[in-house]
Amino acid sequence: MKFICDRMLGTLAKWLRIFGFDTYYANSKIDDAELLEVAKKENRTLLTRDKELIYNARRENLKIIKINTTDLDEQLRLVLQNVKIDETKFLSRCTLCNTVLDEIKKENVQNNVPKKVFENNEEFWFCPKCNKHYWMGSHYDKMLKKIGEIKNIN
Repeated sequence: MKFICDRMLGTLAKWLRIFGFDTYYANSKIDDAELLEVAKKENRTLLTRDKELIYNARRENLKIIKINTTDLDEQLRLVLQNVKIDETKFLSRCTLCNTVLDEIKKENVQNNVPKKVFENNEEFWFCPKCNKHYWMGSHYDKMLKKIGEIKNIN
């Protein structure tokens, strides 16, 4: 399933990407009409708290999940309760731009990550769009813990 989050749901968009979902984040550079057009054209489910946007999306017969809370865990539970979660997709997308990450050989990241990161890790990933490098640091363990907590509640 593919999602599109309005500009009020940036953190939710990031976490859906962590779960491996193709999630378009409509930042402040896109207006509501463009957002609806992307949702329609790319067959994305709209995630929003904006009542006017919900009204307009319903007029366009778009799939919508109305977000009623500002609590991230509740938002994730709401979105994921009726979605098949594919664990092989966890942490496979860039959290910044949504691009699928590529594995990259350790020797190719030496000059692009901190020295301690290079010394303490064997596996690395790279976003070919925004040039961000990823590895399994302490943040990785925290993300896996949160994924487990959310998954077990659903």
